[in-house]
Amino acid sequence: MNLSIDIQKACASDDSPDEDSIKRWVSAAIRDERDECELSIRIVDEQESADFNQRYRGKSGATNVLSFPFDAVTPEPLPILGDLVICAPVLVREASEQQKTTTAHWAHIVIHGVLHLLGYDHIEDQDAEQMESLETEIMLILDFPPPYRILDESSDDPIEVTSN
Repeated sequence: MNLSIDIQKACASDDSPDEDSIKRWVSAAIRDERDECELSIRIVDEQESADFNQRYRGKSGATNVLSFPFDAVTPEPLPILGDLVICAPVLVREASEQQKTTTAHWAHIVIHGVLHLLGYDHIEDQDAEQMESLETEIMLILDFPPPYRILDESSDDPIEVTSN
């Protein structure tokens, strides 16, 4: 696959993954759905995430990832997949709250965002099950734990969580 990623770090975050890791996660999420692919990933602070979330989704507050699929009508197909906006502070906080490694949560959020760019969603229960199953499969292939399982603090047993 020919993959081009423009990574923009608009906020300082010591927890941001390196470019090679991001490319590996994006490639795993795309699988064989595209031969050629271009996308942008912008890593932002909570204020910028909240601004985007309000402007484009009508929701207040920062969120972990926003996806903006490329949907322009062009005379010939273009390899542009779209843009992801990832809020580093939210992602790091979620990883801690969910007792996940920051790297595993970064991988999951990148994969989740790319799947949105490919047209997957989790609005309907059936679609959510399909998307979560695919995310889990990709994470396991990359040797990460299932993304929708966290430890129950009272028993050390994993419990299932669902996406929002």
